[in-house]
Amino acid sequence: MSDLKFTHDHEWIRPEGDGVATVGITDYAQQQLGDVVFVELPQVGEEVDQGEEAAVVESVKAASGVKAPASGKVTEVNSLLSDEPQKVNAEPTGDGWFFKLRLTNPEELEALMDEAGYAEYIKGLD
Repeated sequence: MSDLKFTHDHEWIRPEGDGVATVGITDYAQQQLGDVVFVELPQVGEEVDQGEEAAVVESVKAASGVKAPASGKVTEVNSLLSDEPQKVNAEPTGDGWFFKLRLTNPEELEALMDEAGYAEYIKGLD
């Protein structure tokens, strides 16, 4: 089992300790999008609320908002995605991460799905 938590909108969040968590989109989301060609990331220092659009991912098929799985302040963005947006397809839960948040309300994570719950959720979508 991983320490990832998932939203119904196909974002994942991984608490890293020190109140910081890494955010990205799921493998299911990148498969639905197809080849990612552009990622618009939030600004470092930006504050986001849980469920608020924090980034945009564009593929050959569509553009989609990436919502913050939890509230917090953006502490870092994955600038690698500016030059290599395809990392989102290749490693959605690895080098394809989008941004890091300093969580303002870590309790919000408790309402998210764990890996088994998310797997069950996407099974019902196909």
